Amino acid sequence: MVHRRAYAKINLMLSVGPPLPPGASHAGYHPIASWFACISLWDDLEVNVRDAGGACEIAWAADAPRPTPIDWPLEKDLAVRAHRALEAHVGRALPADMVVRKRIPVGGGLGGGSSDAAAALLALREAFELDVSDEELAGIGAKLGSDVVYFLDAAGAAPRPAFVEGLGEHIERTGVRSARLVLVIPEFGCATGPVYRAFDELIAEHDRSRLTAWQVERFARERDGIAAGTPPTPHRVRPELVRERAGKMATHVESRLLFNDLAKAAYRVEPKLGNLVTGLQRATRESAHVTGSGSCVFLIDDAAGKVMERVQRAKAQLETQAGPLVVLGAELV
Repeated sequence: MVHRRAYAKINLMLSVGPPLPPGASHAGYHPIASWFACISLWDDLEVNVRDAGGACEIAWAADAPRPTPIDWPLEKDLAVRAHRALEAHVGRALPADMVVRKRIPVGGGLGGGSSDAAAALLALREAFELDVSDEELAGIGAKLGSDVVYFLDAAGAAPRPAFVEGLGEHIERTGVRSARLVLVIPEFGCATGPVYRAFDELIAEHDRSRLTAWQVERFARERDGIAAGTPPTPHRVRPELVRERAGKMATHVESRLLFNDLAKAAYRVEPKLGNLVTGLQRATRESAHVTGSGSCVFLIDDAAGKVMERVQRAKAQLETQAGPLVVLGAELV
C-alpha cells in the first residue's frame, strides 16, 4: 500500500491577466502570476495494487471541516482521471484500489481536486515502480488541470511554495515562509467559471473608465497647449509585482503585501463572500484574503492568536450575513 497526503494550497498573491485572444493557443484562458503555498489541511489518498480490476472510493474523512455531497460522477473525479491518464501514458492497465478521504472543502479555492490528482499520479508511480519521469508526470498533470503541476513536488512531505505563472505550467519553487493562519470556510462555494467571467467584466469596466478619464484629461491638456501624455495601459498580469512583494518577506508572511485580483469578481458572483470579508476585517482590524476564486478566506494570525480570538468572538454575528461558518487554525507547511 502507498499512502500520500494531498495538501490544500492558498494563493498568497494572485495576479490575473485578461483572457488570451481568439486564435491564440488556449484562447480564452487567463494567464496568472501567483505565489502558492500549502497549508496544514489535507486529503488522504491510498493505493493498493491488485492483480486485476480495482475500484475507487471517495468519501469525506470523519474530521472533515465542511463535508458536502459527493455528487459528481466517479469518472469525473480528478484522482480517477489521473489514474486513467497514467494508464494511457504507460500503455497498460494499472489495476489498483484507490481510496480518497477528503477534508479539503469543494469550491473553496484550496485546490483539493488538483492536489488529489497529483497525489494519485505520484502514488501510482511509486506503487507500480513505473519508469516515468517527473517531466512526464508534469505533462500528464497539465492536461488534467492548471494547478496539478504545482502539486507534483515529491521533494518533501508537502509541495514547496512556488511562483506559478503562465497557465500554471511555469513553476519556480521558493523557500517556505512562516505564518499562522485563521481559515474561514463558508457554507457556500464559488464556481470558478462565473468568477472569471465576472473578472472579465470588471477589468473591461475598469479599463474603459481609465481610458475615458485620460481622454477627458487629454482634451483639457491639448486645449491648454500641453502634450497629451501616454494613454493608460490596459489591465495585465503582473509577475514582477508578485516577485517584488515576495522578496520583501524573507522569513514570514506579511498580510499587508498580499492581494488577489479575483477577489472583487468573487464578491460580484457571491455577495455573501464580500459581506464575510468586510465583517472579518471590521472584527479583527486585519486584512482578510480570498484564496483562488473563493470561497475560503484566510487571515494571518500573530503568535498570541489574537486574530483567532477576535474571529471566534465575531463568528455568530458574521453568520447572520454570510451563513454558517467553519473556523480553523492552520499553518503554512
